[in-house]
Amino acid sequence: MTAPTWVTSRDNPLLKEMRKVAQGNTEYRKAGRFWVEGDHLCSAALRRGVTPAVAIYSESFWHLDRAQYAQSAIKSVVIPDLLFAELSALESPARVGFVVDLPTDVVFQPSAATVVLDRVQDAGNVGSILRSAGAFGFGQVLALKGTAALWSPKVLRAGMGAHFGLTLIEGIAPAELDALKAPLVVTSSHQGALIQNLQIPWPCAWAFGHEGQGVCAELMERAGHFARIGQPGGEESLNVAAAAAICLHASSVNQYPITPRPL
Repeated sequence: MTAPTWVTSRDNPLLKEMRKVAQGNTEYRKAGRFWVEGDHLCSAALRRGVTPAVAIYSESFWHLDRAQYAQSAIKSVVIPDLLFAELSALESPARVGFVVDLPTDVVFQPSAATVVLDRVQDAGNVGSILRSAGAFGFGQVLALKGTAALWSPKVLRAGMGAHFGLTLIEGIAPAELDALKAPLVVTSSHQGALIQNLQIPWPCAWAFGHEGQGVCAELMERAGHFARIGQPGGEESLNVAAAAAICLHASSVNQYPITPRPL
């Protein structure tokens, strides 16, 4: 175990940078690294083979459980609990966090099962969709310009660790989707078969649109399939994250049929 560096000044360059990253939405892009906080996210990162650039501990946490993460990070830093509280964006700071370098070897995969996010702006919705993508076998997520920042703290928390098992690419323009070999499937309340009656191709690319405006015209023009989600209860529309979960599950059932357990 490498001996930790003890930092007591709030003006320390690392802490100043991480305060901006931890409490902002897009600052991670300039920094080239992001902040994950708490046992769940840190453990999820380690399970996926992520090597943190820095592990930051509150002083009280280091004394309690310093061995849990210290061997996994390149560098360990211990700071007073008060400084950790200033760093954290949570109401109840988790007392341990990782500084992780943004992936630099991300490659667009034309044939991969893909989720396309078209200006989905709510961080909670984006994080939830990432969780569904990971759960149902969609390993690539392409975010069009106008979508909530994928590595922002709020999306990371909502994603609950799904980020670390996905290929994530931001800032995509609609024309770049022409490189997809997987057919594009779009949900629409006005056209297409009910999803339970649709033979969904695999792999495919599901597109989910803006919470109010839906999928943009450029994606509608590129769609190879349209699907409707029946709503016999009479609601006007579903939350986009709920709709995504239904659609991605429907695809996974076709690809990964469930074998009944013997009684």
